[in-house]
Amino acid sequence: MDGSVAFYLARWQPAPGAPWAAAEFARAVVAQAAPGGRDRAKCLLWAASKLASWAIPLGMEPIPQVLLHPSVIERFAAHAPGLSGAARRTLRTNLRFLARCVVPHLDPCDAPLPRGRAKKPYSSSEIDGYLVLADAQPATARRMRATALVCLGAGAGLIRSDLRQARGSDVTQRSGGVIVEVRGARPRAVPVLARYQPRLLEAAAFAGGQFLTGGHKPERGNITNPLTASLAGGTGLPPLDTSRLRATWLAQTAALIGLPAFLHAAGISCCQQLGDIAAGLDPGTEEQTITLLGAAAP
Repeated sequence: MDGSVAFYLARWQPAPGAPWAAAEFARAVVAQAAPGGRDRAKCLLWAASKLASWAIPLGMEPIPQVLLHPSVIERFAAHAPGLSGAARRTLRTNLRFLARCVVPHLDPCDAPLPRGRAKKPYSSSEIDGYLVLADAQPATARRMRATALVCLGAGAGLIRSDLRQARGSDVTQRSGGVIVEVRGARPRAVPVLARYQPRLLEAAAFAGGQFLTGGHKPERGNITNPLTASLAGGTGLPPLDTSRLRATWLAQTAALIGLPAFLHAAGISCCQQLGDIAAGLDPGTEEQTITLLGAAAP
């Protein structure tokens, strides 16, 4: 810590009304953290004094081992009165930094964890290959189930329980396209991309009121493995993965609605706030969705 920062710490005064002990605590822990400049020192002093001013009246001892304990920092960030959401996040970040510098044994660094990444979409030629393999199945029932698996995944983005619970009667023609009524925890109507509509309608007519991917009970286990195994072995084709089928649908629909251009223009790389904004907007009519997603009947 250079001399200008040390001089600033010695002369720094907390906000009016803050306890004297809060100012002493803030100076002591920030000095131990050795910030690299006055601006950084100012932010850390503000955070430490805010924490101590809240904790001391509650009977906590103003020492690092107590106030910089992770549980105290979390309680302060969550429940201290009079703070905006942005201020709470900034205070917690600065206090966690102080804790790592001053009492590292109480707040060890997080171990890096792998981040789940989107699966790579299949190419159009790969989807064609899987559909050819589906057509080559020796039994009609297996052919229809394999076709439904590919069309529901790459054509409507269904996966896991949504995929297993889809029945032939859930596939209907309406609003100028083909719709899959999804059951389960997140019921919704999904337009099927035009490319997959004729094949899915044929599979749905064969299944009737039964499950499109086979089986007889809603609570049955994962029955997609036998189907994906039957679609393996094509020349140059990777193993069939339902997550990649959904990624294929996501990529196709994102391109159709111009999402890549929008994200680039907005400078957005993470969509959390975008999801919050979209949650308050009108999703439009079923006819508008079908047109937007390129799901109008050919």
